[in-house]
Amino acid sequence: MNGYKARGVKTVAFGDLFLEDLRAWREANLAKAGMRGLFPIWKRNTTELAHEVIQLGYKAYVSCVEGSVGPGFAGRLYDEKFLSELPSTIDPCGENGEFHSFVFDGPIFAKPVAVEVGELVTRDGRFYADLLPEFQQSDKCVAESIPPV
Repeated sequence: MNGYKARGVKTVAFGDLFLEDLRAWREANLAKAGMRGLFPIWKRNTTELAHEVIQLGYKAYVSCVEGSVGPGFAGRLYDEKFLSELPSTIDPCGENGEFHSFVFDGPIFAKPVAVEVGELVTRDGRFYADLLPEFQQSDKCVAESIPPV
């Protein structure tokens, strides 16, 4: 944190919604560095927020889900279909750690992060989707770029 502070960073924004202990931990550690936290979506209704994020044009892949969510959710787009099929006991923003996502595009992005879903794996009762750099097509043969031995 000291390196960021030395470069003039005084405030760090977080997307936490309602985990009081996590917010307290973040604030205490930032205070040690003479910085402060900003929590712009704190206490927002997660159902409304989930739909708003999608309507604003943000795009994300679900990268990890807890076993209680189910195996069919890892690797999917976080979209209206995802929300409609999510079990009612699961927070639509995954605020209790039920799932994690990777945002790859949206209004604040200069260009999308080029990723694709790779292998789906199960580990320790959780379902994971590998997110890989999207394959870039090239007119140049890769073998031609390898120097001779």
